[in-house]
Amino acid sequence: MDGTLVDTEPYWMAAETPLVESYGGSWTHEQALQLVGNGLEDSARILQAAGVRMGVTEIIDHLTDSVRRQLVVDGVPFRPGARELLRELRDSGIRTALVTMSMRRMAEDIVSLIDFPAFDLIVAGDDVERPKPYPDPYLQAARELGIDASEAVALEDSATGLRSAVAAGTVAVGVPHIVPLDGIGAHELWPTLDGRGVADIVTAFADHRAVRAPEIGADA
Repeated sequence: MDGTLVDTEPYWMAAETPLVESYGGSWTHEQALQLVGNGLEDSARILQAAGVRMGVTEIIDHLTDSVRRQLVVDGVPFRPGARELLRELRDSGIRTALVTMSMRRMAEDIVSLIDFPAFDLIVAGDDVERPKPYPDPYLQAARELGIDASEAVALEDSATGLRSAVAAGTVAVGVPHIVPLDGIGAHELWPTLDGRGVADIVTAFADHRAVRAPEIGADA
């Protein structure tokens, strides 16, 4: 979601910096990049290591609420081509799942602002025991869609998310935004979703569906 569907990564970074500084620490852009695509519990522990004296759940709630408030003020910045691709997938009868490590309440906020039923289901960070880069989120989404993960195409903007998608056995397409995705294992890299449609998804699947995930399984 964050970085692929909507450009909210700067919102998260804007919430992290004052939190760390309120405990006398400093938070650089390079440190913030470590959190891109991470599960929120992992991100919270990194913030604790930077000096934030709050519990993991407290940090997650604080960041989530901060970003939700900013979305109310500034609106939802959808990434170029994302809504258009989702609309075409919906019109073509291709089922879709939103697989995000943001909290479900955040994901539902974003999805509610799309002017059509864009997703058949949501798998959020608080729906899984093991977050990305483990394959679990994508495997759960595939189960709920009633398919094998090898029958799915995943679109990801982060290295952590891409590793999760590859480990689950999907056809993984990287759409880099804030961080580069070279050498992570994407079957294809698209510079943007702008101008991409169902035909591109179908072609990517046809070209790469025989490529199996590396043998890393639950240890991904």
